[in-house]
Amino acid sequence: MLAVAIHRRHVVTAILSYTGLGVAFASLWTAQAVTPRQVTPLLTVDGYALFYMGLILAASMAFVLLAYGYFENSGGHRDELYILMLVATLGSLVLVASSHLVSLFLGLELLSVSLYGMISYLHTRPLPLEAGLKYLVLAAASAAFLLFGMALVYFVTGAMDFAGIAAGLPAAGTDEHWLLWPGMALIVTGFGFKLALVPFHLWTPDVYEGAPAPVTAFVATVSKGAMFAALLRFFYASGAHAYGPVFVVFDVIAIASMFAGNILALMQTNVKRILAYSSIAHLGYLLVAFQAAGVLGAQAVTFYLVAYFVTIMGAFGVVTVLSHDGHEADSLEDYRGLFWRRPALGAIFTGMLLSLAGIPLTAGFIGKFYVVAAGASSALWALIVILAVSSAIGLYYYLRVLVVMYDRPAEAVAQPALVPAGGVALGVLAVLLVWLGVFPGPLLAAIRQVAAGLG
Repeated sequence: MLAVAIHRRHVVTAILSYTGLGVAFASLWTAQAVTPRQVTPLLTVDGYALFYMGLILAASMAFVLLAYGYFENSGGHRDELYILMLVATLGSLVLVASSHLVSLFLGLELLSVSLYGMISYLHTRPLPLEAGLKYLVLAAASAAFLLFGMALVYFVTGAMDFAGIAAGLPAAGTDEHWLLWPGMALIVTGFGFKLALVPFHLWTPDVYEGAPAPVTAFVATVSKGAMFAALLRFFYASGAHAYGPVFVVFDVIAIASMFAGNILALMQTNVKRILAYSSIAHLGYLLVAFQAAGVLGAQAVTFYLVAYFVTIMGAFGVVTVLSHDGHEADSLEDYRGLFWRRPALGAIFTGMLLSLAGIPLTAGFIGKFYVVAAGASSALWALIVILAVSSAIGLYYYLRVLVVMYDRPAEAVAQPALVPAGGVALGVLAVLLVWLGVFPGPLLAAIRQVAAGLG
């Protein structure tokens, strides 16, 4: 912020942002020696928090590389975007370390308010402004639901920290017990909006389509990853996962998300909207692992989120580098013959789509296999069958994009120059995609350590 106040230069702002994120990422290695540590009653910095902090910081670094090339030719002021991104990243870090309802809400609002500005940053274009306004109105409503739910839970338990909530939960059948259900339902509503779970998903396709491509990647990865990490910690640490009705609600939401996301994606011709509905289905898959009891469920959620981060960031990264001169490369026709025009980009996009479909030798396959294993360990057979059926439906719209990409282009199309920073980000993401699909052992070993405390 000080650098922008003194002298505006896009490349300097991007380098400062990337460097700051890199130093923060590197500091996580030294932080392991002093964890777990309670930082006031609000935050718990342990192995779980450090892992998700690293994931969020790495995704934010990829965002800087992709956003630089995208906004370099957009005109106007570009520097404030990075300030908003850093504040949103800070909010995400607070979310994953939260052990108190106050810090949970603080992190959520830091993230949300920054996203309002990031989504509508190109305010001279109609779609980003419309997307930002929709997200603003709906996010404000969801925050009200979340706060009201927190108030009811506080009334029942007399505590706001997660451990205190677990100790204060009333036994079934007591007079106060009935107030717990509406409180939990309202909290689930608040989380459901941020995660774009059915029936709280209506904002997702419009925001994904209207936001600038790199911002869409940030919303789809950092925002959702931080919220799911907070959801996992809250429901495990507060003891709410032991209440049967809570998981009946999650069963219904998971089934609806898996079917609605995949079926609605079949009807789309806009690539960003296809990926939006696909993300709804993938969050439904994540809920299957979330429902699984014990350590294996937490491990499956964590690995799937890593695979999801890599895949979605890579997919929207391709959309980002193909967008130029104010034109968003979101139509299927923009990808016709992409493999023949830009073989490297075509191959990377192919890998990302195959990973989303859960094809072997990709990170997505290992993640989905892990989710099924976690569901089987808890005998969630109905959810597993629905996951398999809905995944088969999803194959169709991924293959439809692939067919268009490998079709011969009818005529020559102007090709935007690939900014080196974006090319580096896509190259690293492609390598990670294959590496996690072929040799996931080291990551799985790290995940087992950080997830053990939640099981």
